[in-house]
Amino acid sequence: MRDYERFPDQAVTNEGDIVQSAMLAEAKLVSFEEALEQNHWKKAMIEEIDSVEKNDTWRLVQLPIDKKYIDVKWVFKTKLKPNGQVSKYKARLVARGFLQKYGQDYYEVYALVAGMETIRLIVAIAVKNSWSMYQLELKSAFLNGELEEEVYVNQPPGFEIKGKEGYVYKLDKALYGLK
Repeated sequence: MRDYERFPDQAVTNEGDIVQSAMLAEAKLVSFEEALEQNHWKKAMIEEIDSVEKNDTWRLVQLPIDKKYIDVKWVFKTKLKPNGQVSKYKARLVARGFLQKYGQDYYEVYALVAGMETIRLIVAIAVKNSWSMYQLELKSAFLNGELEEEVYVNQPPGFEIKGKEGYVYKLDKALYGLK
């Protein structure tokens, strides 16, 4: 552990600086300002927004007086092929859900995932029956999570709607980072 820098929990800022750095330790960090200067990152952001809107994830509304919103931020990652060449530039819109408070902003944390036992069972059944198996990646599986709570997020940086800058999005489905 001598090679690692350790921080107490209270060292994580409201912006989640240490948390974000830890999650992206293997990637070259790209700031939002840097991303705006490069067409491949702009294209990746547009693809992410299109995916969110295609799935009817949110609606633009005025924030109710008794509610607060959660900030969103962009996270950028360069995906590489096994030979080290760039495969894809991925921009992900992430809610800063680590600032949510239990009992106030949410009441239950739930993420639907397949357990290893289930995967092993399916593979065993497929092998026994000589079935073909295929792997696929769901580009935005997280957008299928329906929300029961009222959750509002600010407009994504770089995608604020002119004339509606004070509006927020009411989420009908989950975004990455929400509790």
